[in-house]
Order: sequence, then structure tokens, then C-alpha cells
Amino acid sequence: MPEFLLQPTDTDGPVFKEPWEAQAFGLVLALHQHGLFEWGEWAEYLAKAITRAQKAGDADLGDSYYQHWLAALEALANDKGFIAGDELASRKSRWESAYLNTPHGQPISLAAAEAKGASH
Repeated sequence: MPEFLLQPTDTDGPVFKEPWEAQAFGLVLALHQHGLFEWGEWAEYLAKAITRAQKAGDADLGDSYYQHWLAALEALANDKGFIAGDELASRKSRWESAYLNTPHGQPISLAAAEAKGASH
């Protein structure tokens, strides 16, 4: 795996502050390993996501790196047709609802969104 510009690392490799960061990272690796895109293509999407965030005011302190990673993954998935934009928006909305309806300290699951019947 190549090293990516600005990616948080230590001597053992990439580091993650939250489980979702590692999951997004792993998803990108798995999609690449299945031949769905080349590293150069991924690097372009990631660079564009970082540039968009910086233009929108991201202070680029390194704490938002995996937010850029996720934005790049969403754009790539949409552009390649892995998922339609409306389906992605629907899934994001359901997970947001689940997050908002899950008691603090409990694991987030889509059941929380469905139990409340809430969809943002």
C-alpha cells in the first residue's frame, strides 16, 4: 500500500482516533484489492476532497484527515456507480437518525433509527 499525503501514521503505519476511521480506511483497501480503482485514481479523489475542505475553511490540522478520506470514498463510489447518490443520501440519513436516537455510550445500530421511525 502506498503512503498517502497527510495521512496520520506512527512507526507501525496508519493510526486512527475512532473506529469509523479504520473502517473507512479498510473499505478503501478492500475496494482497491478487488480492482475497482487504482491508487493513482484514489489519490486524485483524496486530493480533491482535501482541497475542497480547505477552500471551505478547514484549518487542516490533521484532525479531519479521515473526514476527507470518507468524502473521497463517497465521491468515488458515486462516480463509479457503486452506489447512487440518492441511496447514499438515504443511508447517511438513516445512520444520522440512529446516532441521534442512540443513548450515550451504547453502540449505534440502524435499529435505533427504525425504532424511532425517525428519518432526517
